[in-house]
Amino acid sequence: MIHSLFLINHTGDIFLEKHWKSVISRSVCDYFFEAKEKAGDPENVPPVLQTPHHYLITIYRGKLFLLSVIQTEVPPLFVIEFLHRVADTFQDYFGECSEGVIKDNVVTVYELLEEMLDNGFPLATESNVLKEMIKPPNILRSVVNTLTGSSNVGDTLPTGQLSNIPWRRAGVKYTNNEAYFDVIEEIDAILDKSGTTVFAEIQGVIEACVRLTGMPDLTLSFMNPRLLDDVSFHPCVRFKRWEAERVLSFIPPDGNFTLMTYHVSSQNLVAIPVYVKQSISFFESGSCGRLDITLGPKQTMGKMVEGLTVTIHMPKTVLSANLTATQGNYTYDLATKVLVWDIGKLNPQKLPNLKGSLSVQAGAPKPEENPSLNIGLKIQQLAISGLKVSRLDMYGEKYKPFKGVKYVTKAGKFQVRT
Repeated sequence: MIHSLFLINHTGDIFLEKHWKSVISRSVCDYFFEAKEKAGDPENVPPVLQTPHHYLITIYRGKLFLLSVIQTEVPPLFVIEFLHRVADTFQDYFGECSEGVIKDNVVTVYELLEEMLDNGFPLATESNVLKEMIKPPNILRSVVNTLTGSSNVGDTLPTGQLSNIPWRRAGVKYTNNEAYFDVIEEIDAILDKSGTTVFAEIQGVIEACVRLTGMPDLTLSFMNPRLLDDVSFHPCVRFKRWEAERVLSFIPPDGNFTLMTYHVSSQNLVAIPVYVKQSISFFESGSCGRLDITLGPKQTMGKMVEGLTVTIHMPKTVLSANLTATQGNYTYDLATKVLVWDIGKLNPQKLPNLKGSLSVQAGAPKPEENPSLNIGLKIQQLAISGLKVSRLDMYGEKYKPFKGVKYVTKAGKFQVRT
């Protein structure tokens, strides 16, 4: 299935490669570099590329591309899911998935890849199983390994590997038993010039951090589960119970994991948290333009909008921006032609405004189209879809755990056309 894996940084350098069957030349990545050049933005690179003898399947995570080389036809989503699992494992082991961290832990990275894929087919992808086989790196272990020549790989087969619950190891014990769930939602939206919603959907994920003794059986129920379409679960969730009762019943893995992802695509259910009044114009004669942007809260359910940013990719002919911001500060990068206005918290009593003039290259024609605005934001303690957890019950163990649920709404690809 997967023949090779290449790790490529955002500048286009291959800094790590792993081959499972036969060695495939790095030149196969040239097709990917061509596609990356055409796409401009790293996130717009097509995830599946066809070459004369191979398929290239890529994901982009934390300024890194993970590129897999396939020689036979396979379901692309299967490979994409595996690549995300590799990136998640690196994040879990090293705290982040970045070029520097991977280079610092290159031995552990190769050990993990060797266990996660066997002859090109996924084998052990559960974090608990991997951690029993390959100990996560720490300073003391690194020193001992250097002096003794030993490796992080354990001698015994993980206990979970042989059970019918491979995601949870046996004999887990904690002094403090706790289960936390984070409901994180991202809004993808396109608004037209008048502020009307052209397209809107919500991508949601429930991240869990469960530290419970023994073999607990949890049931998580929602107040309004009918909101959710297109759900995807961790293997621990009993799907038949979800289909029948719309509750999540599962024996959880130990530690951090993604319990489920979901999608809300009904446009009438997607609340737009901010409105944008904007005017960007370039004059036919003269070398200047005008910009005026105001933002305000719309459907925030009384919660504070934080981390508000506006990013504008200006036309190539714009030389500089002379603007005044009533709140926050702005930067204009001459090389990339990107204007970033960092607002921070949105104060409903005093709405933030950015206005002023734009200097355009003399003699250059008027830009054919106005740039769009990309909005970034964060709202704590709010799931914008209205999803709410009603209760969490535990069976199979006698102690009472500490339970908590947190809600966060973020902007995904949130675009306002001008």
